[in-house]
Amino acid sequence: MRPLAVNSLVHLILPDVQELLRDGTAEEIAEALAPFHSADIADLLEGLEDAEAAKLLQALGLEQRVETFEHIEVGDQVRLFGAIGPEGMGTIIEEMSADDRADLLNELPQELASGLLSQLPAEEAKDAAVLSNYGEETAGGIMTSEFVRLTLDMTATEAIERVRTQATSKEQVFALYVLDDEERLRGVVTLSKLILAKPDATMGEVMYEHPISVPVEADQEDVVGRLRHYDFLAIPVVDGEGRMLGIVTHDDALDVVLEEQTEDVQKMAAVEPLEAPYFETALLTLVRKRAVWLTVLLGAGLVAGTILKGFHHVLEKAIALTFFLPLIIAAGGNTGAQSATLVIRGMAVGEMGPGDWLKVARRELLSGLMLGTLLGALGIGMAYLLGQGAVASTVFWTLVAIVTAGCLLGSLLPILLDRAGIDPAITSSPLVAGLVDILGIVFYFLIARLFLGI
Repeated sequence: MRPLAVNSLVHLILPDVQELLRDGTAEEIAEALAPFHSADIADLLEGLEDAEAAKLLQALGLEQRVETFEHIEVGDQVRLFGAIGPEGMGTIIEEMSADDRADLLNELPQELASGLLSQLPAEEAKDAAVLSNYGEETAGGIMTSEFVRLTLDMTATEAIERVRTQATSKEQVFALYVLDDEERLRGVVTLSKLILAKPDATMGEVMYEHPISVPVEADQEDVVGRLRHYDFLAIPVVDGEGRMLGIVTHDDALDVVLEEQTEDVQKMAAVEPLEAPYFETALLTLVRKRAVWLTVLLGAGLVAGTILKGFHHVLEKAIALTFFLPLIIAAGGNTGAQSATLVIRGMAVGEMGPGDWLKVARRELLSGLMLGTLLGALGIGMAYLLGQGAVASTVFWTLVAIVTAGCLLGSLLPILLDRAGIDPAITSSPLVAGLVDILGIVFYFLIARLFLGI
């Protein structure tokens, strides 16, 4: 299993659990872990060897066993599946929620997955096969087909009875969906409204008409945005003809948010996104995903060095300029990285889009001039403090120019990439810094020529 999760409770009880696994019976193990939440037991499994984890999981009661298994990362599920075997896993897979089951089957070898599908009840096997066919990052790929269906002519009494009989097998029952005879979504009834409705009122009378939904092919980030915007616990997923296929729940949306944020953070740090957790990623894969961008940034550094060489005669005549070169480069790169981060995050949460480029440019131009003036004033002070007052004006105006350029480049490059259909997170902080470094060197020496007459 993976390295132990950061969970103080798990660290505390792990030695006792390992001793219990060595000397205790299945009944004793189940009794000892019965009070614990399934998520904590899943964390506990990560600190055990595969054989120990398999023994612990099999000792749990069925409901707790299934819930614990669903809390485990898919990669660890596959390894645990190998340790337990198809026969021991059959019941767990049959009882899993539809979307979690589909995710696991997608990760198993084709032959093994097909064998497991053949052992499932016909309806569940068909459902798992259908869910597995949707794109991984679409609404269909993250939805579950488990939701409470109501009909237009069903009374409140009948609907409550249906909720009562189906609640334990559905992902959530806070929102109930009213479908017509052709499975088209016609309305939504909240559980609270259903309970307060008159016993003989029909769903067609109490439902909210014109429900909000997402198409099955919608990008998962758009689905999360809809859930966040409308503050839903779940949102229905429909096909092109309005037939309801499933729901995306808030917990699945949280997984998407974590996945997308992790990917964006890695891109912004000039790392090609990892497809598995850090410790599960092969060392050579980790090196390759980092080396790509490091090579690109090395090229940017080479360009900066070449430009610097072209101005060697300026340096020879005013050696004091070298004292402030690191300051100039750092100020421009840091400013550009700040602007890129602010804009990328703003775009990610829907605060701005490509159409706002002019407003962004205005704000960043003013920000750059103000920040550049502030840093330039500090630069003048540093120049006189170091006894290099002759280059003070050069340092001041270069800082004003490069900080302003950094703000504009860092803010507009993500917008330009987004307009071109490229993920703006690829505008990594090191990349922006590298580009601004090049500009900084050019500005510095051109301004030095102007003020020093070199």
